[in-house]
Amino acid sequence: MGIDVNQLNNYGNMCPLGETITDCRYPMVKMCLTGTDAPKEGEGLRIAVYQGEGLAGDKAAIDHNLKCLEEWAGKAAGYQAQILVLPELFLCGYNILPNDIENVVRTEVQVQELVGPIARKNNLAIVCPYAEVDPDTQEHYDSIVMIDKEGGVLRNYRKCHLWGTGEKTNWKFPYVNDPEEAYIPIPVNGINVGLLNCYEAEFPELYRIYALKGTQVVLAPTAADVGTVNADGTFFSSWTYPDISKTAIPGNAYSNKMFTVYANHAMRQFRSDGSLSGVYLGNSAIADPYGEMLAHANNMPTLLVADCVPGNYLPTHPYGESDYIKDRRPELYAALTKMEATLPDGSTYRYPQNPNNRHEDS
Repeated sequence: MGIDVNQLNNYGNMCPLGETITDCRYPMVKMCLTGTDAPKEGEGLRIAVYQGEGLAGDKAAIDHNLKCLEEWAGKAAGYQAQILVLPELFLCGYNILPNDIENVVRTEVQVQELVGPIARKNNLAIVCPYAEVDPDTQEHYDSIVMIDKEGGVLRNYRKCHLWGTGEKTNWKFPYVNDPEEAYIPIPVNGINVGLLNCYEAEFPELYRIYALKGTQVVLAPTAADVGTVNADGTFFSSWTYPDISKTAIPGNAYSNKMFTVYANHAMRQFRSDGSLSGVYLGNSAIADPYGEMLAHANNMPTLLVADCVPGNYLPTHPYGESDYIKDRRPELYAALTKMEATLPDGSTYRYPQNPNNRHEDS
């Protein structure tokens, strides 16, 4: 399946040949705002989520996706968004094949130099997922950099829970020797913000860790797909990725009294030669502390914009009597950190001390 990539406008959408960005019928904008002006510092955070099509796999893809970011950041700024969240591996595209890696990996500093000027120009923070190479070790990571509105780096987070054999082949498991560095909330506009990456949005332990550190918003870029094309050119889809935007995302928001944000790709990604790279669910969502949806996308290029204001949400249980955090019994939870688990069939699964050596430890 091939396309003329020149037909992709800077929103990353397929438009009829010759149609301009301005004339294109996309994008869809869905909003849930508390007022005309964005929340004040310490009061809340106006969050924008971008989902759309794009390119994957080489420098041309990175150049194209940056042009998309410039357009969408400008549109988000027009709604006074204070932070823009992009899907997993947005910069280079998600479906990175083994031969692509050396062409798409960038250092944290290189990505800051690419994205920082866009953040400064639009006066908003940007959460930009990318393929990272550590300049010291030359190891590769599925990473997210959070750039502030001045263009500086607030946080560089490396994905800890890798999904499937492809990710485990391409990327390293981080924070093996420094686990306390993994889940650190960062203030943005005076609101404590945490980062998760795709598959990690399905682990309730991670939200609870963030909640115990005072986190008010968790942002989770993702690449939940229908299927991807492998190195042999075969479209592979053994199942459609489960739509956790309607289950785990609002459920973890409710049980941790926080906002959860899920930013996925939409429709299709292509390689720069016009061949198909992957098809995605386009189910980005923003959920509130009551487990209700503030905004939810359909599978089309969309900008979600929502005001996340913690003070607008009263306790869900009798005030001062019941609280999920204060009523915990940590002395009962030792099983959560044991290095083995009993599976439903009665067998024992033992976790490797270092997941990068999982084949040696098993």
